[in-house]
Amino acid sequence: MKITFVLPTVNLSGGIRVASIYVRRLTELGHDVVAISPPRPRRSVLERLRRPFAANVLSQLSSSHFDDKAFNHRVLDRWRPVIDADVPDADIVVATWWETAEWVAGLSPRKGTKVHFVQGYEVFDWLPVERCKASYRLPLHKIVVAQWLKTVMEREYGNTRVDVVPNSVDHRQFFAPERGKQTRPTVGFLYSKAPLKAVDVTLHAIEALRREIPGLRVVSFGDRDPPRGELPDVEFHRSPAQSALRDIYASCDVWLTASRSEGFNLPAMESMACRTPVVSTRTGWPEEAIVNGANGWCVDVDDVVGLARGARQVLTLADADWRAMSQCAFDTVRHSSWEASAAAFERALLGARERDPLRVGANTAQPFR
Repeated sequence: MKITFVLPTVNLSGGIRVASIYVRRLTELGHDVVAISPPRPRRSVLERLRRPFAANVLSQLSSSHFDDKAFNHRVLDRWRPVIDADVPDADIVVATWWETAEWVAGLSPRKGTKVHFVQGYEVFDWLPVERCKASYRLPLHKIVVAQWLKTVMEREYGNTRVDVVPNSVDHRQFFAPERGKQTRPTVGFLYSKAPLKAVDVTLHAIEALRREIPGLRVVSFGDRDPPRGELPDVEFHRSPAQSALRDIYASCDVWLTASRSEGFNLPAMESMACRTPVVSTRTGWPEEAIVNGANGWCVDVDDVVGLARGARQVLTLADADWRAMSQCAFDTVRHSSWEASAAAFERALLGARERDPLRVGANTAQPFR
């Protein structure tokens, strides 16, 4: 099939990473896949004068998961909505964010059956809430990454047909041999300035842990440098190579994630693939996958005490008990694979295409394999 992914400005975020994986995998399955996105909005002269150091931030954000020249990625001439003239006639066109859902909804039927790939519930105070909610009511077939999103789409927005295609982990990239506890108790976390990632909560929990576990080692990684003094005594890795991530995960006895909202939470899955138990808030995939005391612990959002308690319970296990939890974490994701997820995504696209009431007269470039 001919498939078009309509993206927001691309970057190193998890959502863009997942979209890039599906673009690559569907291409490998024999489909003709194009990705289209606008560039980053240009700052006005006044903004540049007011914020002279913003260029340093933008330079850190200029990379993206679509930098590989192997992608058929088309970037618009300037930031603006994607319109018919930008999009080839195709079988499927996939929106990947609430704003791109608005754009896709306005495209001609010739551009393909319209699908909204929902990776999170994008209803936040800093966004136009009513427009975000309205995007979920648009007549686009929904593919979501977790069961909780399917429930929201059905109950809140009346979407009667929603496909769940969970994210996965590449076991060729994320793996680790069986091991015991680290010689020095070690906790890890993902650094982000996004308020939803709740790094402030993570740091408060780590502060509590340090009072109870002298010599605690803390490691972290992120796509930008933290402000000076924000991560005291933390071994921080800025934009590590993908091949280095498994060593970071595997160097930890427990992985902390304190997010206030998650569509999925790939780092939690990746850390389990590297045999590291996870202590997480009840958001996204961890809420569905973690069994307390077996492969980690789940606690309420913004629960600093609970997060620290869960991490302490993992860190203070006897070595044999920690090994059992580590094995259980690995077993949780053992059978996950991007090959399986891509095949499920492909089937979901086929189902959307077959049920499309506007399919008659639309371009059908090649039969679905």
